[in-house]
Amino acid sequence: MRCLFLAPLKAPDHPVPSGERTMARLFVRLLESLGYQVELASRLRSFSPSPSPDGWKTLRDEADAEIRRLVAAERGPPACVFTYHVYYKAPDLIGPRLAAELGVPYVIAEPSRAPKRAHGRFAEGHALAEAAINAARLLLTPTAVDREILDRLRAAHQRIVDVKPFIDLAEWPSVPVQRPASQDGPVRLVTVAMMRHGDKLASYRQLGQALTGLAGDWTLDVIGDGPARAEVEAALTPLGTRMRYRGAVTDRAELGNMLARNHLFLWPGVNEAFGAVYLEAQAHGLPCLAGAYGGIADAVCDGETALLSPPGDIDALRANLSRLIADEPLRRQMGTAAARFIAAERTLPIAAATVEVAFRASGIALPARAA
Repeated sequence: MRCLFLAPLKAPDHPVPSGERTMARLFVRLLESLGYQVELASRLRSFSPSPSPDGWKTLRDEADAEIRRLVAAERGPPACVFTYHVYYKAPDLIGPRLAAELGVPYVIAEPSRAPKRAHGRFAEGHALAEAAINAARLLLTPTAVDREILDRLRAAHQRIVDVKPFIDLAEWPSVPVQRPASQDGPVRLVTVAMMRHGDKLASYRQLGQALTGLAGDWTLDVIGDGPARAEVEAALTPLGTRMRYRGAVTDRAELGNMLARNHLFLWPGVNEAFGAVYLEAQAHGLPCLAGAYGGIADAVCDGETALLSPPGDIDALRANLSRLIADEPLRRQMGTAAARFIAAERTLPIAAATVEVAFRASGIALPARAA
């Protein structure tokens, strides 16, 4: 049984690594675990950070051509059209119409409504995203922030189900991590993020501000690279020899081993939707330090596996850092809780079981082995 998959922001086979690509791949794997043959229906990318009327017209024309191609080539209806991540900068221009043409259910994982974008330069993208979200039979939402708005504006025919952020532990051979009885030497901090302009660079700058002049015996490993490398280096220059650049690491085994060698994961997370990297760090027994942006609170357990500070509050972030650097027993306690939290609540099989129940309740056909 087939499932047609779309990811208008970034396809699962996109060459540039990111949390977006990670989650798209995870949902493909989730659907495959339920027995579906998942087909990437189109690689058309509707991401429009600087939208224009002409640009939207071009994208709509390209989407029309893709829909005609897909309908003409269809060899029998799939179980559903499944789209990962729809919002005002990346509306789904294909999924709703393709599902209607084929007469099958339309599903969105991580739909985001943004009423404040109904006017201004993003108005058209907002309208297109709203139309797609309104057309879906089933919405799978990872965060409480998104859930509140989705519930408030829910179409009468829709079902909304929470599928909290998850990872596939099978990708991480270094889990579980066995740590020594005592942590000798400096407390090793680690961050993992692409070096891009915008929110990523803003996070690196907050990270540098929080660490500059921070007391205690600590070091920082920075795993990542990208077009904003020069600006990131400038932001972290005051840290001197306490920090080391490790470059971009895409191999899961290598990245897992690097995480496992550290004691704390630090990433401010400016405007993160939720941040898959926090899940990966917790799986390796690392407490997380972040700002309480977006849905980060849905990726961690604040006070148990992580300490979250108010968004943009550098003093509060630094205070949380100081606390965990100075308190090894608390680090160990939170690290143990972090690994248990991921293993018990945030794995792919757990998410798949939730989606299976949601599909069944929504009248979406399941493969014989899952039915």
